[in-house]
Amino acid sequence: MLSLGIYIIGSLVVIVIIHYWRNPKSNGKLPPGSMGWPLLGKTIQFFAPNTSFDISPFVKERMQRYGPIFRTSLVGYPIIVSTDPYFNYFIFQQEGQLFQSWYPHTFEEIFGRQNVGSLHGFIYKYLKNMGLNLFGPESLKNMLPEVEKTTNNNLNRWSRQKSVEMKEATTKMIFDLTGKKLISYDSENSTENVCENFTAFIKGLISFPLCFPGTAYHKCLQEFLRKKEDNEDAQENARGKEITTKKRTNFETTSLAITLAIKFLHEHPKALKKLTEEHEAIIRRRENASYGLTWKEYKSMKFTFQFINETVRLANIAPLIFRKALKDINFKGYTIPAGWAIMVYSQAVHLNPAKYEDSLQFNPWRWEGIKLNGATRNFMAFGGGIRYCIGADFAKVQMAVFLHCFVTKYK
Repeated sequence: MLSLGIYIIGSLVVIVIIHYWRNPKSNGKLPPGSMGWPLLGKTIQFFAPNTSFDISPFVKERMQRYGPIFRTSLVGYPIIVSTDPYFNYFIFQQEGQLFQSWYPHTFEEIFGRQNVGSLHGFIYKYLKNMGLNLFGPESLKNMLPEVEKTTNNNLNRWSRQKSVEMKEATTKMIFDLTGKKLISYDSENSTENVCENFTAFIKGLISFPLCFPGTAYHKCLQEFLRKKEDNEDAQENARGKEITTKKRTNFETTSLAITLAIKFLHEHPKALKKLTEEHEAIIRRRENASYGLTWKEYKSMKFTFQFINETVRLANIAPLIFRKALKDINFKGYTIPAGWAIMVYSQAVHLNPAKYEDSLQFNPWRWEGIKLNGATRNFMAFGGGIRYCIGADFAKVQMAVFLHCFVTKYK
């Protein structure tokens, strides 16, 4: 009888926990959705592989069932998912007032609570200004020759190889360039494969926080602890952490965009022809064809920027942007409870057929005559608001220079 009583009480406790988990309290009407099981939520379904450019099946299914704003649970957190361009833009514009930057526990465990992505207010503004000094227009002008030299050296080396794993190769190229700029890291004269360590970091950042051997989170955390023991002071220094975060966001996303750019060049000969004509014309206008790229030449690449915009639209380089509600927020009849996380799902915005005709098709001409200055309601590849990616212009420089070197010297 005692065992039966314990079983009944235990079952009741589980039922109560599940009930409150699936029906969270709110001061208003929550967005529709399903919370799944406690802690696990819908994490497994969310991280199911998606090999196409299209919106993930997890999000698409819920958009069709619940609408552009819905609730779910991922990696142990209740989360509001937004695919609504107006709500997304509102979130970015209200940074520091109604919302603040937020990342899953795995991110903070690896980079620390004082990483630049988790800082707010004066300290964040200070570090952002530091980053702008590194990647502002004047710095990029001075970096242009180094970017071109690094790109040419890598393309020359790849041309002598039987085959090249482009994602891996471009990741290393961009990482080495960024590392040289930020921490004077020279891969050719270093015994440490820092790029490989950072790649391990990436895989564990938004994984489910199970610290068991073999999981991405465990590998990521162990690698961080090892590096922290080697260089405790650097990891505790705010500038060092700001640099770490910037390197993470830059080299991985830009390498993906460059890899896809090469794919699009191969699949769209009309775009390749137009791009080649633009860059060959730049060389013909020089007094000496052997001269390197100038800032004026870079700014003149009209079709190149159309090509880059279309590439990053489809590349989905920042698929998930997290924020946290600082207070109860009402939007379109729904209440977002204070403390809840919001996930801005930008891919749904970039693939919105109401804005982009044949949204899954690569078409750089759709950007003709359009100038982008920061994020808009329908284009947020680099985030938005006061946290708009300070490395966005650096990424565009890297892509434009790579395309210039690639189409003018190789077939």
